[in-house]
Amino acid sequence: MALYEPIKVDEVDEEHGMADSVIINNTNKNVNDVEMAVRICKLTSSAPPNDAVSDATAYSHLEATALPLSKVRHHHQQQPQQQRLVSLDVFRGLTVVLMILVDEAGGLVPAINHAPWNGLTLADLVMPFFLFMVGVSLSLVYKKLSCRAIATKKALLRGLKLLALGLFLQGGFFHGIKELTFGVDIAKMRWMGILQRIAIGYLVAALCEIWLKGDETVTSGSSLLRKYKLQLVMAVMITVTYLSLLYGLHVPDWEYQVSTGPSSAPKTFSVKCGVRGDTGPACNAVGMIDRKLLGLQHLYRRPIYSRTAQCSINSPDYGRLPAHAPSWCQAPFDPEGVLSSLMAIVTCLVGLHYGHIINHFKDHRNRVLHWTISSTSLVVLGLALDLFGMHINKALYTFSYMCMTAGSAGIIFAGIYLMVDVCGYRRPTIVLEWMGKHALAIFVLIACNLLPVILHGFYWGKPQNNVLTLIGIGK
Repeated sequence: MALYEPIKVDEVDEEHGMADSVIINNTNKNVNDVEMAVRICKLTSSAPPNDAVSDATAYSHLEATALPLSKVRHHHQQQPQQQRLVSLDVFRGLTVVLMILVDEAGGLVPAINHAPWNGLTLADLVMPFFLFMVGVSLSLVYKKLSCRAIATKKALLRGLKLLALGLFLQGGFFHGIKELTFGVDIAKMRWMGILQRIAIGYLVAALCEIWLKGDETVTSGSSLLRKYKLQLVMAVMITVTYLSLLYGLHVPDWEYQVSTGPSSAPKTFSVKCGVRGDTGPACNAVGMIDRKLLGLQHLYRRPIYSRTAQCSINSPDYGRLPAHAPSWCQAPFDPEGVLSSLMAIVTCLVGLHYGHIINHFKDHRNRVLHWTISSTSLVVLGLALDLFGMHINKALYTFSYMCMTAGSAGIIFAGIYLMVDVCGYRRPTIVLEWMGKHALAIFVLIACNLLPVILHGFYWGKPQNNVLTLIGIGK
């Protein structure tokens, strides 16, 4: 998803900083040349983080000579644009297509829709794929830094903007394509969502990339791990925290209310728990933490587990409650909750590792080899954990789910990289590349129903007569 700056890949030496000054060898240069050199020094030292790599490349050719300022500008303009990592755009575009497919066809083909609880489907791959690409992109964007403080400020601002956009689009402000109304009661606003989760993952991964990396020279896989050992420690700490809370917290009995009509009192349901380490729909620590921190009224009101056989006669699709449905079937549950977002952060950190391989290994064979080893290891670990009882579960974002989806993302990314960036088969993927470059706009307009809502607002005679109803949408 296009939630970050365009990615540029270059061949600048990673172990040396940006050009801090222009070296003037001729001592007979005039004052103007000296002033020009000082100006270039200031430009390179104050460049923003996202432009640091390209600026360093442009000025590195000028370090051995002192050119007149007009020639410097001309030389800078003549520099070829850095090659864009096309495979990342294509992968992002492919994920956008997958997102649209499962959103539009998931109701017709429940097999590709989100798994009702345990399991993995096509729809369950979309979120971790986007998070994985966030990490890859950040490693490239922050490959060179002129100032960590400035980079941190920009990352914080960008994360807050994305968080605010998520609250606006997915907090309940828009009421759907069938209603020409908008607005949300703050007391019932949904705090978490897809963009909010991506914002959290982006912010933590960006701060890790800015502050938690060493100065070692990378010459092998082991030296790569040593250089970024603090990021590895962070990932392990987050994982241990998640597992400790998921399996260690005691979940007490709880209750919730369901509205039965505007003129009648809400109906109260009691859920019996009193357990520890349960990963079922009713008594897991993920839901308990969200109920305590966010409040039931701020959670997603159409829980994924309402499609299970226990809660729907049409399972794995939505349907009426069975005769003896459990009391928790209608309880709110947020699939992008607080605790589960911890493992989403780890997915971003895995993406950082894949981006580090691009930065430090220039040979295609080495890159693909490292990606393949990492991806295969994650997939095997995820399958083994699921086999031994830690089930793959998107709603809880279990550790096995993180391993399986991050490994799958790595395999697909490596395949696209071989096809597009190595073999040069770019023409067949030109549409996916375009969609990848405009992924955020597509998500906002289509996945968040903003475009349908806008089109639905233009009608003739009465609201039911609009463009959408003519093509069968929103009837």
